[in-house]
Amino acid sequence: MLINGIATELLHASDRGLQYGDGLFETIAVVDGEPQLWGAHIARLATGCEVLQLPPPDGELLLQEARQLCAASEKAILKIIITRGSGGRGYRFPETVAATRLLSVHPWPDYPRRHYQHGITAMVCDTRLASHSTLAGIKHLNRLEQVLARNEWQGSDVHEGLMLDSHGNVIEGTMSNLFIIEGDTLITPELNECGINGVMRETVLVLAAQLNITTRIESISLTRLKAASACFVTNSIIGLWPLRTLDDITYQQAKITQDLIHTLSEQRLITITT
Repeated sequence: MLINGIATELLHASDRGLQYGDGLFETIAVVDGEPQLWGAHIARLATGCEVLQLPPPDGELLLQEARQLCAASEKAILKIIITRGSGGRGYRFPETVAATRLLSVHPWPDYPRRHYQHGITAMVCDTRLASHSTLAGIKHLNRLEQVLARNEWQGSDVHEGLMLDSHGNVIEGTMSNLFIIEGDTLITPELNECGINGVMRETVLVLAAQLNITTRIESISLTRLKAASACFVTNSIIGLWPLRTLDDITYQQAKITQDLIHTLSEQRLITITT
């Protein structure tokens, strides 16, 4: 772990990331010591810094530290946290901001091949996402909604939980973005009021255009989700998982899904284990 470039695990107790969740984070796949989709992650981090009025980190320095930390990793997960740094009691920004950057590397989870080939089991969570247009899309540190939603199931029978907003629209998974397939069209929810604009979500939208797959971004009700011909979830670590079942609904495998999985695998953005 590196905190402001120093190998340590000690963070000052007054850090605003700890005190208020005042900061941002990125979770990045690492292959052969190199962070994947780096430009997209840093672009989203920069957008989040602008929204939170945080001084953005030096991109070259951040990449240098990331490579230093991940050099020995054939396959790993890099987590980057940027906070507003230490400050006194109270919500107001410190007069002088000295941002904290924290980089840590974690073992790669070996997800089974069947998740990609046969799909996963999902459920609809009771915990709802609050609407906040200012914070929508960015990956800020306030994740208590996801923490509560993820605690709604135990064990390995369920692999992901889908979350709705206060209006009953489906927004995303606890750790993923959602896509549904209607006919030959790929649709992902609007994220104007809540949710995270995932890097893999954006990657899939670009790949879909290259594969001549029609895409739309619009509201998805729970009824519409359950009526879809197929669905899948995405993030930078899992890549893409088709949904096999959602509560009492069973989905079919779709050619669109398999074409995207194949393309992502060719580009080494998905690693399918044996």
